[in-house]
Amino acid sequence: MPMLERFKVPLKDQVRVPESSLRTTVTAIFQKMGVPREDAALAADVLVVTDLRGVETHGVSNVLRVYVKGYNDGLLNPRPKWKVLRETPSTATIDCDRGLGIIQAPKAMRMAIDKARKVGVGVVVMNNGGHLGACGYHAMLAAQEGMVGMCMTAGGLWMVPTWGAEPRLGTNPLAIAAPAKSEPYFLFDAATTTIAGNKVQLAKRVGAKLHPGWIADENGIPIMKEVDPPDRGRLFLLPLGSTREMGSHKGYGLAMMVEVWTTLLSGALPWVLEPGAGSKHFLAAYNISAFVDLEQFKENMDRTLRMLRETKPAPGHDRVVYPGLLEHEEMQERKAHGIPLHKEVVQWFDGICEELSVPRLERRPAT
Repeated sequence: MPMLERFKVPLKDQVRVPESSLRTTVTAIFQKMGVPREDAALAADVLVVTDLRGVETHGVSNVLRVYVKGYNDGLLNPRPKWKVLRETPSTATIDCDRGLGIIQAPKAMRMAIDKARKVGVGVVVMNNGGHLGACGYHAMLAAQEGMVGMCMTAGGLWMVPTWGAEPRLGTNPLAIAAPAKSEPYFLFDAATTTIAGNKVQLAKRVGAKLHPGWIADENGIPIMKEVDPPDRGRLFLLPLGSTREMGSHKGYGLAMMVEVWTTLLSGALPWVLEPGAGSKHFLAAYNISAFVDLEQFKENMDRTLRMLRETKPAPGHDRVVYPGLLEHEEMQERKAHGIPLHKEVVQWFDGICEELSVPRLERRPAT
C-alpha cells in the first residue's frame, strides 16, 4: 500500500513533477548509462508507474541513483545477453548476465505469459541479476492479460532470522495480482520483513523515526521503542511479525519460501553463501481460463473485493480497503496533479541531469 504518513514527503518539502517529464528524464539517464533506448524506456516505465502508485520505496527517489552507481561501477551490464539454461513448455531458468531486473523481469514475465497461454501456467526463474524494483509491477503485467500474476525476488542481507543475531536473508518480497471486472485490480506486494529496507532511507529523508518492533539491534534483539533510522551498514531488519510471540517465525518462513522459489530453484545459493552473486527472481503467470471462465472469475473477484470494501470499519477508521485499492486511487491523483518528489531528490536530479546533459525535470506550479 502507499506510504504510511510518517514516510510521506512533507508538503513544505514537496516538488510536484509531471509524469511525462519524469519519464523523459529517467529514460535519458538510462540511455547515458549505455542502456538501449527501448530498454531505457521500459526501465523508466517501471519506476514511474511505481511512483504513480505511491510506492516511493521503489521509485526514482531511492533506487535510480543506486542503479546509476551500479552502471558506473561496472556492477550492472547495460547490454546483457541473458542465457536460457533450461526450458520446458511451462518453465524456464535464465542467467541474467548481470542485467538490471527492472528491465529483464518484465521480459521474463512476458515469457511466462506466453507459456501460460499455451499450457495454462508459465514460470520463469532467474539468477545473476540486478535489482528487480517493485514486484507488484511485474505481477500486474499478467493480471492485465487476464491471468493471476506472481513475482518474488531475493538478494542482499537485511533480515535477521527469528532468534538470530546477524542478517541471513534479504527483504525477500512477493507480489500477487489478479484482475476484476469493475473493481480496481487486487494487488498484494510486500516484503517479508517488517518494513522494506528502502523505507529506512525514506525515513532519513523526511526526518521520521522508526516504529517499535521494526528493527533489531546489533545483537539481534528487537528494538521495542521509536528510534532514529540507523546507517545502512548497521541495519538489521526483523522478519514480518517482529518477535516470536508476535509471529516472526511466519515472516521468517515466508522469506525462506521466497528463497527456495527464487534462489534454490534457479540453481543458485543465498547471498550469505555466495556474496555478490546478484539477485534472483521468480515470475509466474496462471491463465485463469485454464481453471475457470474468465468472466466468472472477474465477477467473483468484484463481489469479493466489494464485500471487503463494504466491511463495517472499526472505531477511529473511515473505511476498509483491500490490497491495490489505495494505490489505484493514488495513481489517479498523481496523474492529475503530478508526482510529489522530495526537494533533496529533485536536487539530485538537477545535478545528474547537468552532469549527463539530459533534460531537467519540469516543475508543476504550486496549488
